[in-house]
Amino acid sequence: MKLATFTKDGSTRIGAVVGESVIDLGKADGALAIDMLDLLKGGPELMDRARKAASGEPHYALGDVVLEAPLNNPQKFLALGVNYEAHAQEAREAGIDIPDAQMWFTKQPSCITGPYHAVEKPKVSDALDYEVELAIVIGKAGRHIPAAHALDHISGFTICNDISVRDWQRHTAQFMIGKSFDTHGPIGPVIVTSDEIGDPHNLDIKCFVNGEERQSSNTRDFRFDCAEQIAYLSQAMTLQPGDIIATGTPAGIGAGFKPPKFLKAGDVVRCEIEKIGFIENKIVLES
Repeated sequence: MKLATFTKDGSTRIGAVVGESVIDLGKADGALAIDMLDLLKGGPELMDRARKAASGEPHYALGDVVLEAPLNNPQKFLALGVNYEAHAQEAREAGIDIPDAQMWFTKQPSCITGPYHAVEKPKVSDALDYEVELAIVIGKAGRHIPAAHALDHISGFTICNDISVRDWQRHTAQFMIGKSFDTHGPIGPVIVTSDEIGDPHNLDIKCFVNGEERQSSNTRDFRFDCAEQIAYLSQAMTLQPGDIIATGTPAGIGAGFKPPKFLKAGDVVRCEIEKIGFIENKIVLES
């Protein structure tokens, strides 16, 4: 099932994307006239109702609605640094020491924007960068989750562009501020449920800037797989339904080129992941 948040005639609601159509889940079942976070919090009962509703007749053509970020109010938006072997090597060549432990940082949820919405180049920096990432969406709460059961806590997956302001990222040892500017967390276009993804560790992942391929890899190159990530995080905190976990980016970031290929106004960044689709965002000057 491909879950979406969409706007039609000024009203924003949740739906299921089927081919080139959208089923309004709230119209199909009044119990689903809620937002995505409440659907995820509703557990298997509400998800089963959503599956049943998604088998009905579509309400709209996909081209007649605006797809929003499928989930815009998570409690946590966590991201893992240098989680692809090739990217780790890229970082080492740049003189960055890569620890053996998982490197986690926070993106503030206020950075989230839609899959085809504009991304702002901030007034305070010219070091704007892209990072295509597979993002996990948690569906079941848990603490101290064993790796063997970790995938059971995933509701689905989406695409994230972990937009980064590199100079601000390096102002302190903590990456958070350089990762959390407004509009710097485009996600979407949908949340694809785990049953449709199958193995999340065998997905092609790519990023293009103005049609030029910058990143191309496969999640087979993960240093830490999805289960290891969830097990590690849950030793420190309770993971809640709706939490977003960005799983790292492959080699090919703008900062890795000599000279760097940072984003400028007018650039179009397209991020693709197999079985999910693509997001595409134009860079505009901060107003």
